[in-house]
Amino acid sequence: MEPFEVLKGIAAPLPMINVDTDMIIPKQFLKTIKRSGLGKNLFHELRFDMQGNIKNDFVLNWDPYKQASILITGDNFGCGSSREHAPWSLLDFGFKCIIAPSFADIFYNNCFKNGILPIRLDQEKIDVLMTQANNKMQLTINLDEQKIISEDESLIKFEIDLFRKKCLLEGLDDIALTLQKKEKISQFEENIKTTHPWII
Repeated sequence: MEPFEVLKGIAAPLPMINVDTDMIIPKQFLKTIKRSGLGKNLFHELRFDMQGNIKNDFVLNWDPYKQASILITGDNFGCGSSREHAPWSLLDFGFKCIIAPSFADIFYNNCFKNGILPIRLDQEKIDVLMTQANNKMQLTINLDEQKIISEDESLIKFEIDLFRKKCLLEGLDDIALTLQKKEKISQFEENIKTTHPWII
C-alpha cells in the first residue's frame, strides 16, 4: 500500500445519499480477485446506458471530473454488501479520498485497508465542499495536519483515528503491520519447536 501523502486534486460532486456497493461496482464485475482494472466499471449503471454508451448526465463523464481524485458525496456512502471490490474500483479509477457525512462501517474500514482516506464531516461543511466541487475548484488534503484546503484558501479541519492515520501516512496495510513483527514471530516459532515439538 502506498503512503498517503498530501493530496491535491479535483473533487467530484456526487450529492446522493445511500450509495450502496452494488451502485459503486455492480455484481457482474465481481468475478476477479485482482485489485486493478475495476475502475472502468465504477458506477457502471450511472455512467453507461444498456448499450454501453456513455451517459452525458453523470458527473464522472464530464471534464475535469474524469480525473477527480476526491469524491464529495452524501450520507451513508458504501452501504449494502461488504464487497471489497467497492474501494478497489474507486482507487483504480483514481479516488484517494472520499468525503461524506457518514459511511457504512465495513466500507469505511475497507477504505483504510486499501489506502483510501474516508473523511466524515457534518452536512454544513459537506455543502461548502459540494459548492466548491461544482465550481471545479481543486482541494488539498493534508492528512498529517488533518486539513482540507480549497483554492480560495478556506480551511476545514477533520478528525481521524490516530492509529489509522499512522497506517495511511506510512502505507501500512494488515500484512505490512504483521511483517513489522516478523522477528518476534520467528522467535515464537523457534520456541514452539523446542517446547511443543508435537505441534509442528
